[in-house]
Amino acid sequence: MKFGNGCWLQKEGMECFAPKEAHYVNGTDREAVICAPTIPIEKRGDTLGGVNLTVRVTAPATEVLRVQVSHYLGLQERGPAFELTFDENFCPKIREDQDEVIVESGSLSLHINKTAWSMTYCREGKVLTGSSDRDLAYMRTDWRGLAYDGDSRGKAYMRQQLSLGVSEHVYGLGERFGALVKNGQSVDIWNEDGGTSTEQSYKNIPFYMTDKGYGVFVNHPEKVSFEVATEQVAKVEFSVPGETLDYFLINGPTMKEVLQRYTDLTGKPALPAPWTFGLWLSTSFTTNYDEKTVMSFIDGMQERGIGLRVFHFDCFWMKEFHWSDFLWDQRVFPDPEGMLRRIKEKGLNICVWINPYIGQESVLFREGKEKDYLLKRPNGDVWQWDMWQPGMAIVDFTNPGACRWFQEKLEALLDMGVDCFKTDFGERIPTDCVYADGSDPEKMHNYYTYLYNRTVFELLERKRGKGQAVLFARSATVGGQKFPVHWGGDCFSDYVSMEQSLRGGLSLTMSGFGYWSHDIGGFENTSTADVYKRWAAFGLMSSHSRLHGSTSYRVPWVYDEEAVEVVRTFTEVKARLMPYLYRNAVETSRTGVPMMRSMVLEYTGDPNCAYLDKQYLFGDSLLVAPIFNEESRAVYYLPEGTWTHYLTGEVKRGGDGIRNTALI
Repeated sequence: MKFGNGCWLQKEGMECFAPKEAHYVNGTDREAVICAPTIPIEKRGDTLGGVNLTVRVTAPATEVLRVQVSHYLGLQERGPAFELTFDENFCPKIREDQDEVIVESGSLSLHINKTAWSMTYCREGKVLTGSSDRDLAYMRTDWRGLAYDGDSRGKAYMRQQLSLGVSEHVYGLGERFGALVKNGQSVDIWNEDGGTSTEQSYKNIPFYMTDKGYGVFVNHPEKVSFEVATEQVAKVEFSVPGETLDYFLINGPTMKEVLQRYTDLTGKPALPAPWTFGLWLSTSFTTNYDEKTVMSFIDGMQERGIGLRVFHFDCFWMKEFHWSDFLWDQRVFPDPEGMLRRIKEKGLNICVWINPYIGQESVLFREGKEKDYLLKRPNGDVWQWDMWQPGMAIVDFTNPGACRWFQEKLEALLDMGVDCFKTDFGERIPTDCVYADGSDPEKMHNYYTYLYNRTVFELLERKRGKGQAVLFARSATVGGQKFPVHWGGDCFSDYVSMEQSLRGGLSLTMSGFGYWSHDIGGFENTSTADVYKRWAAFGLMSSHSRLHGSTSYRVPWVYDEEAVEVVRTFTEVKARLMPYLYRNAVETSRTGVPMMRSMVLEYTGDPNCAYLDKQYLFGDSLLVAPIFNEESRAVYYLPEGTWTHYLTGEVKRGGDGIRNTALI
């Protein structure tokens, strides 16, 4: 959100209250609590009235500092809150002299100037970033003076602006389909079901890091607005509505160490079972299918020597208008238990599509309504609308009974032989609703997906055992990386969309997510055979690989025979790489460093890697450069070292600053 009008003015009607000094410091050996008036205190009368901010600085772990800024401390705290893990045994060093308050956490320190307010973050004495003047501020959009200050809801914001250095690049903020480098972008952290070609995103994460080797995590589930070198071109601004701001600054010094510490705080990605890394095949979305169709796909893949590992049933395994009731459509699947048994006899695992929305025709609607398991409107009615399913309601996962009820319905499917679930949707969550536990609906909009996916993941761990639980999830927030795998959402079926998908995936994996997938061949429409083959190679060089579409099948023989050869070849390549890939997957679960990583994450010191978003490292040693054009031309950059082409054995030297081109 932009508040300013150039360097010196605020937008009309806005007022900025920024600390002018640290008037006094309280606290303990674990925290510094600072009274920060927003006018200079020169005489006793200056302390009467006015806006003061309370600034609390703590260190929840080594190399991490937390800053909490409050205007009013008397407001009721309404959840939800992100589930974070702190090192309870760690104690920062806090020092105060005539000029400064200094809080140290390992090699990271925050220096607060007491007489002319400023905040400077340093690593071993060298400045990383900081704020001064009006950067940290309580902002009002309706200010008419103290005597007229009434209800501030919707009119008050807390803001911080942290400086950027020359040639410093910003990454992360969740799944974003625009440029990998976020400098020059305005980003709102607000989950939306918007496809892969707009500023909207299914997975919004209020965390960024820079190639200077630090990260910033804004600890707010509600909407957080980032202005990344936009309103102030040498600063990253983040703002939240209300009277408080809570953020962490996380030191590296490497970008990979930033991710390790961020996931220490928010949770490590769980390690998926080895079978999940094989090829997944879907029925697609609106296509017609029954057991005969499904078996023709499975047998067709096996007859062509393509190593299929998972079969997925998308939405229409349930009867139309009944989503979700978790009951097989008996008109086309009269013997679901027998069908699942016959599929598993062929050596496959099975996934089925679900979502947390209950259509009015579902047998679960009345049951959920009677038991108060559904979101309500403020007047007590069940919250319903006609988007996606007519009369659709939404499960309230803040109600423990609703969680158990939802799990019981899914457990029946697991008992039949289903192995995992595609947890679709979870983004279009209303804010004009009431939750069972009294949660703030603005905060729950993004957080809902965490409760939804956690509910399903915990059932899978209980029924299938730890190490066997896996989701195919679309929506996410902070901590969602604990419940893998996530895929890139509804893309179109062309080279541009293939490129957008990769950018979204690399942005997500720079936000704490360890594993990632996408719809091979694209989701909407039907790609050309050329796009399908290139996407298949890219998809099978991703951590998880799924053939899926909307209105048409994605088995390779519906394109051409060469497509069969491409899918077979790259399925075999991935299978041969499994010892290497699974070693990297284990490391991802331990450290939080993703399997698919941007070039800058691994080669931060190479300036040629800063903007690269059309290639990536798959694990720690394998460079992948997908082809995004009909000319079969690959354009890629090799960092310093000796590189061997995995398929041809050709050896090249890297690090000369020159991009390579090849016809493949």
